[in-house]
Amino acid sequence: MKSFRKMGAFALFFGLILLYNGNGLAEVTGGSPRSSILIEATTGQVLYEQNAHEPLPMASTTKIMTALVALERGDPDGLVTTGGNAFGVPGTSIYLSLGEQLTLRDMLYGLMLASGNDAAVAIAEHIGGDVDSFCEMMNARAADIGCENTVFATPHGLPAENHHTTARDLALIARTAMQNPAFREIVSTQRASIPWAGHEYDRILTNKNKLLSEYPGAIGVKTGYTKAAGRCLVFAAERDGLELIGAVLNCPDWFQEAAALLDRGFENWQMVSLLSAGETVRFLPVKNGTADTVRIVASGDVSAPVPLDRWPDLVLELPDILNAGLKQGDAIGTAKLLDNGQTLVTVPLVAAENVPERSFQSGWRRLVGQWPLAAGD
Repeated sequence: MKSFRKMGAFALFFGLILLYNGNGLAEVTGGSPRSSILIEATTGQVLYEQNAHEPLPMASTTKIMTALVALERGDPDGLVTTGGNAFGVPGTSIYLSLGEQLTLRDMLYGLMLASGNDAAVAIAEHIGGDVDSFCEMMNARAADIGCENTVFATPHGLPAENHHTTARDLALIARTAMQNPAFREIVSTQRASIPWAGHEYDRILTNKNKLLSEYPGAIGVKTGYTKAAGRCLVFAAERDGLELIGAVLNCPDWFQEAAALLDRGFENWQMVSLLSAGETVRFLPVKNGTADTVRIVASGDVSAPVPLDRWPDLVLELPDILNAGLKQGDAIGTAKLLDNGQTLVTVPLVAAENVPERSFQSGWRRLVGQWPLAAGD
């Protein structure tokens, strides 16, 4: 009896260890995802990942890329016509009728809020001419973003051979898409209405992403479900200047797990900015120039997510003196944000103004300008 109790205590202890993963950002539960990731939106820095590089089906989170490509290549006010391939596509739908026309913008609301598969095909044919050509555009854009194991075979995410991504790639796609203001506005909308041909009332679209109404700071992005993929969710939230983006694939408790990941991210990380774009960092002497010094500024924000219990170091790498012939925007050095010796971000430091080489004429004008004014008559 005593040995049985010891075995039970050991099993409980071992189970508690398994419930905690070593990075302290997320708890694993019975509804834990097959794959997950959490990144910071500005830098793309990974704050947490679990099996994030495994290729998996992603269901309707596919539509993040569909919307991104459509917004980058199409006119939001252009009319999209529902063809025979879009009419009656199985699965979730906004019930487009054959030949019905909506603006691309309205189609995108139907795509991202109501997850309309019919809208996905209509958009794909409008932008690409046909679905296959549009999927080629999706795959090319994924490669541009830096996706390493993503293939799009459909614009909607219904099961198809060789249609897959990874949590890591999906987070990168969402990060890029969230930088598009129109996309950002659409996926943060909880409720919208769009025209409905043949009806006296509009279509009412309710966003399937419950985090928008239930999680403080939530700003997107897309749900997805098929039997093959399970429940998939790409999510984003912003608090106190820290924007987080995450993905969970094949996750029974998708909203709960997403909220837990976001909670851990906000509880353990802060966004630190030590320099702003255009901020002066130093005046450097210039040899043989029309000016003795030049102002050096940061070309971008020197910001990165850092654990709450640490503060990063700012390292400026600059020469002691410069030769004349400088042009505004010339790279002079770098500013690095370091955490425990690890470089989090590197931003070029640039000249804020032109400093031409000194000529006889410029030297003479400079000398004359320094003479005292003659006394009056």
